[in-house]
Amino acid sequence: MKTVIVYNHPYDKSFCHAILESAKNGALQAGYQVDIIDLDRDGFNPVMTGKDLLAFRNHKAVDEQAIAYINRIKEADHLVLIFPIWWELMPAMTKGFIDKVIFPGSTYTYTKSGYGMNTMLTNLKSTTIITTMNTPKLLYKFIFGDAIKKALIRGTLKKSGLKKVKWISFNMVKASSEQSRKKWLHQVEKKFSNKK
Repeated sequence: MKTVIVYNHPYDKSFCHAILESAKNGALQAGYQVDIIDLDRDGFNPVMTGKDLLAFRNHKAVDEQAIAYINRIKEADHLVLIFPIWWELMPAMTKGFIDKVIFPGSTYTYTKSGYGMNTMLTNLKSTTIITTMNTPKLLYKFIFGDAIKKALIRGTLKKSGLKKVKWISFNMVKASSEQSRKKWLHQVEKKFSNKK
């Protein structure tokens, strides 16, 4: 069994990095092979070029790094995305990863009508998104429109055919106590050590 973790944060002392370590440790305790895609360390280029857009139309990815990521995710039983929320959205590298890796002909196909989608990630049993932000949960949901839920979960992952998608949001991180952060990290490690 394999867990692929897609991680995006430029600072290795961040709380996101601590979450990454907790998720990895939990998955290893559960006996999973863990493959970490570190977008920042890889120097991933998130920009969709003209060639990428033509490839999207032709349903054949051309970005070599994106193709390598696609192949790694196709081997996964569980997919995890870890990133901070900046200005109510994901960072550019995460958005670029979505644009270049959730790709027609590679990770999904269209139904006959052209309106629906079927996933090609047939090994995936679940997808978990873990985010950090400094915005209060209710403010993010009701004032800023729950952008991650609407755009990433519903508008991308579920739309492209993924079924079991869960979101863990850690809010008010900057104002949180060290005790709260330790508790959160323990919860993450426990969640992944119990994964089936």
